[in-house]
Amino acid sequence: MSTLAKLPGLRVDADNPNHHLWDNHGTWFLHYTIHPTPFTKERIRRSLGTKDVLVARQRRDAFFATLASAPAAAPAARGVAA
Repeated sequence: MSTLAKLPGLRVDADNPNHHLWDNHGTWFLHYTIHPTPFTKERIRRSLGTKDVLVARQRRDAFFATLASAPAAAPAARGVAA
């Protein structure tokens, strides 16, 4: 089972290797949406601190792996927005 399969609320387009990545003037960001309550949502954008798309993909995958391995700690990870 892949890391992304362990996060049921995560939508991934299998045809897009850059899912959840956003290029902001050459710097790659991770972006995703959380639902803190059933009635609200919050868009999170975090700088991945790189201009290299391959490094950005690795950092994105590491971030989601962290979320999948420690779902109880996910709210703390969400609060870190760059």
